[in-house]
Amino acid sequence: MNVPKTQRALVVYDFSKGPVLETNFPVQEPGHGQILVNIKYSGVCHSDVELVGGLLPVKFNLPTIGGHEAVGIVAKIGPNVTGINVGDKVGIMMTVGTCQNCEYCKTASEFFCEDIKFAAVATHGTFQEYCVISALHAHKLPDGIDLAKAAPLHCAGVTTYRALKTSQLKAGEFVVITGAAGGLGSFALQFARAMGLRPIAIDLGQEKSQHCLNLGAEMFIDASDPEIDQKIIKYTNGGAHGAINIANSTKAIENMFNYVRKSGTIVLVGLPRDPFLQVNVKLIVAKGINIKGSVLGNRKDMDEVIEFFSRGVINVPIKLMGLSDVPQILEALHQHQVTGRVVIDPSK
Repeated sequence: MNVPKTQRALVVYDFSKGPVLETNFPVQEPGHGQILVNIKYSGVCHSDVELVGGLLPVKFNLPTIGGHEAVGIVAKIGPNVTGINVGDKVGIMMTVGTCQNCEYCKTASEFFCEDIKFAAVATHGTFQEYCVISALHAHKLPDGIDLAKAAPLHCAGVTTYRALKTSQLKAGEFVVITGAAGGLGSFALQFARAMGLRPIAIDLGQEKSQHCLNLGAEMFIDASDPEIDQKIIKYTNGGAHGAINIANSTKAIENMFNYVRKSGTIVLVGLPRDPFLQVNVKLIVAKGINIKGSVLGNRKDMDEVIEFFSRGVINVPIKLMGLSDVPQILEALHQHQVTGRVVIDPSK
């Protein structure tokens, strides 16, 4: 495959000034155990909003490039890479490197590895035409897969799938999904339905109702409704069995303790700007509420997500745009104006 020396890339040089579209940014060479991937499509995640603003609680080396859920074609292979060939279709997750030797890596919990490396943090991310990643963390994709729709599976899809597995809810039980109309929520509703659960969607704005109902929600409640708790308790005859928080809102989390039933489970995924909650500890104890955190997903989870998608169980509602559109996409995400997932083509 003919690889150019330069490329289009959206580069952050200064967090106070935002990303800059470069048209002659150098293409990196893959090193030991690495591959160079020609990025065909990359999803745009709400965490990219935090990244370009320098708001994530991690240390960055500037300049950096955002993006962490993508698919592409292997363009070049570095030394000591086996099992991957030039021309293979691969997916890129947020995790692009781990030690492979700690207790977490050995038990398929590599997202807890102390030496974990994230796309756009330890390496340049996927808002560019060519991206270097560890071959061990490239996810090979089956032939015939829709690459544009497969891109957001590698963060939004696998993260919500893992959260639902973490909840350990059983078929027939009610689960509330907050932030249900966004990229992650759109997947969560579908995975919940595929697992036999009965999803209830919450999001801000009644105009998002039909989107959520089309993706499998039994019921939609506007997040501004003052009677959220009462409506859920009445509909579920005592409260939801579980709740998955995807919304970046402390109030969304605090409400969950009111409407989950006794021995219910709350799984936290979304990261509010203000990370501190005001909750009634007596209520948690009296109701026996289980509280769990869930972050990303492992490579086995990713295999299962691709299987769901390949069988047509999961639909990916995407809007396709170009690399030059990313700044306005990030602003729309910040304003909670995006329904479904926006996917970009870095060549445009």
